[in-house]
Amino acid sequence: MQFEIERIIRTALAEDIGLGDVTTEVTVAGDTVARAELVAKEDFTLAGLDVAAEVFRILDPEVRVEQIFVDGQQVRKGEVIAWLKGKASVLLQGERVALNLLQRMSGIASLTAKYVAEVDGTNATIVDTRKTVPGLRALDKYSVRMGGGRNHRIGLFDGVLIKENHVAAAGGIGAAIERAKKKLSHTLKIEIETRDLNEVAEALQAGADIVMLDNMTLDEMRRGVELIAGKALVEASGGVNLERVRDIAETGVDIISVGALTHSVIAADISMLFNHK
Repeated sequence: MQFEIERIIRTALAEDIGLGDVTTEVTVAGDTVARAELVAKEDFTLAGLDVAAEVFRILDPEVRVEQIFVDGQQVRKGEVIAWLKGKASVLLQGERVALNLLQRMSGIASLTAKYVAEVDGTNATIVDTRKTVPGLRALDKYSVRMGGGRNHRIGLFDGVLIKENHVAAAGGIGAAIERAKKKLSHTLKIEIETRDLNEVAEALQAGADIVMLDNMTLDEMRRGVELIAGKALVEASGGVNLERVRDIAETGVDIISVGALTHSVIAADISMLFNHK
């Protein structure tokens, strides 16, 4: 994870600074020391504060960061999240990258927390998907965890999820699962996407470990849960939103995957302000 964080930050800094911060170079004396605060402009669930701090440390290890909150905590509008002290030029160069990452990560955590709260008291677990910004998956997935959700597979390499196109290429649900069982290690489970109750029955017959109910109605989900009857884990996917997620959870599914957690992020509103006192 640390390697991924450093890679992301260095790429972002190179993109933003390029050959140099011309505005800072012509307006701020190089030896100027400043103190700044990261301030919440709204209520949100915090994620990414360590990442934001690392931005400044990569630019200059002498920058001091005093973190007042920790990831996963609820922050209220007007609260100071952290204090920074170091060369003004370094704080200015790192400001945008640090805020971009912190705001996005906190936005993901905050939305996840809302989904988790909506299904409280049910059997359902909120999970993410692979619908992440290329290059930022490690941070996106971490942010979901900070919001109280759980991670689905990280990539194509750590889980078997047979989708509609796999089924078409393999020659059917039964054929796809049979081939997977012959080749897989016993340590990996097989999940398969189904679009109707006939496919659910076929997946069960073939021995799927997890059955995804994709874009089904609430009634179809209930009937799917009854049909599966504990023989496999049940995941609901497609058409999930905050208005509907409680009803989906109450059908009895075990897992609800929500692409919106990472593909439709609204960044948390956070500012970095120099302290002039």
